[in-house]
Amino acid sequence: MAGLLCRRRRKGVSDLQEEGKNAINAPMNPSTVDIHPEDTLLEENEERTMIDPNSKEDPKFKELIKVLIDWINDVLVEERIIVKQLEEDLYDGQVLQKLLEKLADRKLNVAEVTQSEIGQKQKLQTVLEAVHDLLRPHGWTIKWNVDSIHGKNLISILHLLVALAMHFRAPIRLPEHVSVQVVVVRKREGLLQTTHVSEELTTTTEMMMGRFERDAFDTLFDHAPDKLSVVKKSLITFVNKHLNKLNLEVTELETQFADGVYLVLLMGLLEDYFVPLHNFYLTPESFDQKVHNVSFAFELMQDGGLKKPKARPEDVVNLDLKSTLRVLYNLFTKYKNVE
Repeated sequence: MAGLLCRRRRKGVSDLQEEGKNAINAPMNPSTVDIHPEDTLLEENEERTMIDPNSKEDPKFKELIKVLIDWINDVLVEERIIVKQLEEDLYDGQVLQKLLEKLADRKLNVAEVTQSEIGQKQKLQTVLEAVHDLLRPHGWTIKWNVDSIHGKNLISILHLLVALAMHFRAPIRLPEHVSVQVVVVRKREGLLQTTHVSEELTTTTEMMMGRFERDAFDTLFDHAPDKLSVVKKSLITFVNKHLNKLNLEVTELETQFADGVYLVLLMGLLEDYFVPLHNFYLTPESFDQKVHNVSFAFELMQDGGLKKPKARPEDVVNLDLKSTLRVLYNLFTKYKNVE
């Protein structure tokens, strides 16, 4: 498949956009635009939502879309699929099918190419049912359906992609606390009426990962930031006690462990073994190499009897101090008496 498969654009999208513009210009009041049945996609009492144009210009909203598009294209690079616009490229289920198959490492029983609307919705139904089977056990709230995705509802598409990225622990960092103003348009007696609501697309990485249990570091950051320096000093003393044996010195926890090298070497020192250099990158240059190192260090920790770290390798690489502190504190708890 070279590039995105050719698709027929759905007739009438420009009509809905025009209705939306008219509705936005007169918020909370009936639209004064005359509606002709042949010119509109909205039936009487039907409701549609669209993003307020001002929200589309929000830097964090733009960043969210860019990060998700780059992630999809990275996952599907071998499929030679290039996504440029989420609404236009994902609505028919073709890209979503390939994305889920790649992420979940499973094949879906759906037709490869479907041009008819019925066929596209059938494919979407199968894909979304597979997504729901994965997400529901983990408490995800489903904020999308076949009609909203096929109707090119960007809000629904973003909710779906954020959920997939978090569930599969995508090696990306989504901007936190992204919200948009949504215009809700309803047709009554042939006229458009609008209301505005705020829609939250992302919260914090921890909450989106489903980690609602708070720990000592949540409390420390939220309620006792003055004690943070004390904790950092104790952890620096602990790691230097061992890294000094290799003539290494740590002064900044959040930056010096971000490439994973010191974590790997520290595990070797704590468990008293030599880590073969071919198992990790001693001088990592790319994001992926750093993630590899931190992930490898996590494997060594689990081999040493520790539970899988609560932090994601990507968060450590992205200089998330709380994640780095959690990892180091777990090591401190187990190895504080090791000489």
